[in-house]
Amino acid sequence: MMAAADRITIEVTGKGGHGAHAYLTVDPILVAGHIITAVQSIVSRNVKAMDRAVISICAIQAGDLGAMSVVPDHATLVGTVRTFKPEMQDTIERRLVVLCAGIAEAFGATATVKYERIYAVTINTPAEYSMAVDVAEQLVGAHNVVRNLEPSMGSEDFSFMLKAKPGAYLRLGQGEQISDGLGGFTGGVGSRFLRNSCYDFNDAVLPLGSTLFAGIVERSMPLI
Repeated sequence: MMAAADRITIEVTGKGGHGAHAYLTVDPILVAGHIITAVQSIVSRNVKAMDRAVISICAIQAGDLGAMSVVPDHATLVGTVRTFKPEMQDTIERRLVVLCAGIAEAFGATATVKYERIYAVTINTPAEYSMAVDVAEQLVGAHNVVRNLEPSMGSEDFSFMLKAKPGAYLRLGQGEQISDGLGGFTGGVGSRFLRNSCYDFNDAVLPLGSTLFAGIVERSMPLI
């Protein structure tokens, strides 16, 4: 259902100095810029086309915004890696370490990579998945149930429960739709993506979600 989520922290160490005399420094911001660009080649050149992976550098911190003429001696990059296979995690971690160290060395700096495996892959077990989908189809009809939903690069801590016990992670559609006036529909209230400030949960689906869980319980533990 969802990918593993790993955290990467890349520490770049150079030599600070005055921006007017940059030739006397080893600029970690310049090194960080090259690293940001280069790590994207890992997915395009080290991941098989039929597999999937994402590397996103989501934050960088270096220097002081109030010190326009100061080259810092340190830069930190933080990001996430999303994969579906443990061997892909191994490959990306190995390539990140080698690539970042090599780029930094080329500029006279050093770089270290801290790779943390945070969330596991979310994998439903077949029997529990089939039972839950059957219950959903009984409630809302087969035409309203997506049996083969495309896996998401998002992640979920429910993955740890699925590693310990069989189960199934389901998605409950709650984005309202409105007519576009051309015979189709477009997203309405609540149909914003995650972490969007306009997201508004559709409370009207709560009874359906509760009924789904009740149906799963009744199917799993029928009264005799």
